[in-house]
Amino acid sequence: MERDTLYESAREILNTKRTTRNGKLGHVASAILTRTGNIYTGVAMDLPSSIGFCAEHAAVSAMVTAGEYDIASIIAVYENGDVMAPCGRCRELINQVGEDNYDCTIYLPDGRSASLRQLLPERWDVRYLN
Repeated sequence: MERDTLYESAREILNTKRTTRNGKLGHVASAILTRTGNIYTGVAMDLPSSIGFCAEHAAVSAMVTAGEYDIASIIAVYENGDVMAPCGRCRELINQVGEDNYDCTIYLPDGRSASLRQLLPERWDVRYLN
């Protein structure tokens, strides 16, 4: 049920626009469920000159803007409806935003899921943790 709700929340905001400079906007959408039960969404912006950000970054930003930091689960959906795994940069962002996000659920293609701990097994900051 949770996966379906997040999937539909992301699908609803997909709105691909191609720019005249060979960029894409809104072609990937992400939805986050926080530990308090709120859902935040965001879309990707992929523009020339390495300008832009992933959909997960936009959703995390919306969550942080609302004063939340702890993710229960997250999904990313491509413009064709396929679920996508987060890139390495997104995985690290999710890890650093909330203290307990290392154990959040990430929905993956083919109906699979994994914890961030499974996708990001070797923390670079382990020696700085308690």
